[in-house]
Amino acid sequence: MDGDDQQSTAPRAPGNRTVVLGVLAATVVTLLVQAASGTGSRLVLLLVFLPALLAGLGTVVQTVAVSVWVTAVVVVHSVLFPPGDLPARLGTLLGVIAAEGAVIGLCARRVRRERQLSRIRQSAVALQRQLLRPLPVTTSDVRLDGLYRPVEQDALVGGDLYDIAATPHGTRVLVGDVQGKGLPAIGTGFAVLSAFREAAFREPHLAAVADALEAAVERHNAYAVQSGEQERFVTATVLCVRGPGGDEERSATEERSATEVQAATEERSATEVQAATEVRAVNCGHLSPYLLHPDGRVEPVTLDPGIPLGLAALAAPAGDLRSVRRFALPGDGVLVLLTDGITEAQDASGTFYPVERGLADLAATPADALPEALDRRARHWSGGHSRDDVTVLAVRPAP
Repeated sequence: MDGDDQQSTAPRAPGNRTVVLGVLAATVVTLLVQAASGTGSRLVLLLVFLPALLAGLGTVVQTVAVSVWVTAVVVVHSVLFPPGDLPARLGTLLGVIAAEGAVIGLCARRVRRERQLSRIRQSAVALQRQLLRPLPVTTSDVRLDGLYRPVEQDALVGGDLYDIAATPHGTRVLVGDVQGKGLPAIGTGFAVLSAFREAAFREPHLAAVADALEAAVERHNAYAVQSGEQERFVTATVLCVRGPGGDEERSATEERSATEVQAATEERSATEVQAATEVRAVNCGHLSPYLLHPDGRVEPVTLDPGIPLGLAALAAPAGDLRSVRRFALPGDGVLVLLTDGITEAQDASGTFYPVERGLADLAATPADALPEALDRRARHWSGGHSRDDVTVLAVRPAP
């Protein structure tokens, strides 16, 4: 969210010209009705509601100015058409002054609270910029478009996370989902993002990046236990993308076992991989991505389910590394990364949103519009009810 977006979300007071014209029009209409109904009526006192209406929308200065105007009109009217006795005249004047004073006080309180909320929102925006990189992002290898929508209303940050880093080892991309949602999950997400931003540049091998994220979640959970908070795990997918002609890590001991190399060779020839953008992926218990081919085909990318970050010590023997899968991203293809805010959208019968079919229907949609289009379809499927944070990333080769 940029500064313009932030300003557009803040409530704006009506312009002075609008206030002046509105107050004058209301005064003229009230006085005309007062004159038509006879001097015995006190319709002029209805003008007291003008500052009350303005107190909910305008500034303190505007409310004070209108209050002074209304009080002056009431005083002049009382002089020209006085009530029956002096106490009634004084009572009317004091009542108007007291009402206008209360209205000004309420307006000042409202403005003060709006400023406090604005400062809080600015802090949240600053936090979001530190946690989540604004999209789209283009590197020498890929262009990343996406959508991020927390499930909680008015929240800027939730339990989903993503990041992209252009490193000497290729462009590293992270997408993940912290156990739970909303503000309680932010701490764990921040730990993962901080570790990724360091390890993505430091570690030449993708599996080592995933190991660094695992260690970060374990450390965060240890601190959480000490402070009485809940331990959490994180599902994530870590990618490394290199454009055609990029240096490759060919040694089996560097990133993948000989069995994985053979499987990759059987799936696609080495010539095909080198001719397209190469993608390496480590899955840590997250949803597998989808590959949209130029001809409109939607191919789920089969990844090892992996172990969520924070659970490796419980679920895997010590020393075991997460496996790395290698595949090709065609020049006009799009790799779609999701969180379960999309896949767990349910209709009235409890049926989950068919993501693969939805992507096939959107095959002709430009990549930069694809995330929002997919989210819009999933929300329509669920009747507008979101159960979890939503993140959709569209990765395509850089122009």
